[in-house]
Amino acid sequence: MGRVAIVTGGTRGIGEAISLGLKEAGCTVAANYAGNDERAKAFTERTGIKSYKWDVSDFEACAAGVRQVEADLGPVDIVVNNAGITRDGTIHKMDHKMWQDVIDTNLGGCFNMCRNVIDGMRERKFGRIVNIGSINGQAGQYGQVNYAAAKSGIHGFTKALAQEGARYNITVNAIAPGYIDTDMVAAVPANVLEKIVARVPVGRLGHADEIARGVVFLCADDAGFVTGSTMSINGGQHMY
Repeated sequence: MGRVAIVTGGTRGIGEAISLGLKEAGCTVAANYAGNDERAKAFTERTGIKSYKWDVSDFEACAAGVRQVEADLGPVDIVVNNAGITRDGTIHKMDHKMWQDVIDTNLGGCFNMCRNVIDGMRERKFGRIVNIGSINGQAGQYGQVNYAAAKSGIHGFTKALAQEGARYNITVNAIAPGYIDTDMVAAVPANVLEKIVARVPVGRLGHADEIARGVVFLCADDAGFVTGSTMSINGGQHMY
């Protein structure tokens, strides 16, 4: 591809797989992360992919981060909005901060990153934006009104921005992963995980590199006729 790509939350889990997949496809990748310096350093040493620290929920931090990446690597043509957090709890136990933190990071981060790259993409008449949604944004999930709302918002955001970007050869798509064998899912109690897997028709958790392959496809130069779409990669657990 030869494009510069930013992957938010790109040093671990699904984000790490996406960063590696885009690098293997020929991109120059900048992997954003929020807090774990030691893990980001190890990621960079292991992969050769530069890591950049900023909080995607902070608009000005995103602006500064994009400027730094462009100064180091060149104009950004690809953004994968993967960064996300959970602050689970039923609504009668959820305080406002739990709600706002998830909305600001998972949904606000998409706006913050897209707003800071869209002008350059419009000027160059090229862009690829992939937003990572979730099966729980499509189907809902008990104890996750904040997360489900943010991820559902991503799907609407994707369709609207796709319409704005189309005339500039900027595609905007989403991927909605099901349950993937990441650290986040590994933290789920074993008895709960067994029930989750039992609801997946293919009979297993997904793998992070399966999500990455979808991202690489959507980011390709020759994927310009795919925009405003959501690719569900969930083993058949939710179909619509």
